[in-house]
Amino acid sequence: MNVFRILGDLSHLLAMILLLGKIWRSKCCSGISGKSQILFALVFTTRYLDLFTNFISVYNTVMKVVFLLCAYVTVYMIYGKFRKTFDSENDTFRLEFLLVPVIGLSFLENYSFTPLEILWTFSIYLESVAILPQLFMISKTGEAETITTHYLFFLGLYRALYLANWIRRYQTENFYDQIAVVSGVVQTIFYCDFFYLYVTKVLKGKKLSLPMPI
Repeated sequence: MNVFRILGDLSHLLAMILLLGKIWRSKCCSGISGKSQILFALVFTTRYLDLFTNFISVYNTVMKVVFLLCAYVTVYMIYGKFRKTFDSENDTFRLEFLLVPVIGLSFLENYSFTPLEILWTFSIYLESVAILPQLFMISKTGEAETITTHYLFFLGLYRALYLANWIRRYQTENFYDQIAVVSGVVQTIFYCDFFYLYVTKVLKGKKLSLPMPI
């Protein structure tokens, strides 16, 4: 554990709380990609199966349980409680374009050809692209609510902090996880344009808007 790991976890948790709070207060989930939230729930489910086999620490266990609960409550709110407000017409990203290559890569590139290891590897690869349906939705509608942009910012910040965590661990422990690092870099790259727009527009009180696709 180091400060970057802890800050990354807190940033991730804050992102999920912001999203849940937005849905609950407004009783509306428009502008939020349900498909991205399904992917994130799948990420946590396949990654945290070790809850039943390995105990690392109280902190680790609590954070895993909280992330799982937040992910599934978010999916329930979008497709259950507030489904009438869900913008399904704009949440049209084809999930098979992500799932098929991620599943294939998980079998080809992993550390051990065992069920738990393959599922863990799958979760790492999937997390790197799980935000794409949300970004696609924003590009399709041309804009995003301020609270949604805050959610995306803290989600991207979490990945950036985790990259710093990997660098720190390499310096202090000589530990290097190639799969996690490469996937984290890929995921952070997806957020780069968004970070620029967030700093230049949202932090200045402007609404984040994008050119509408032709």
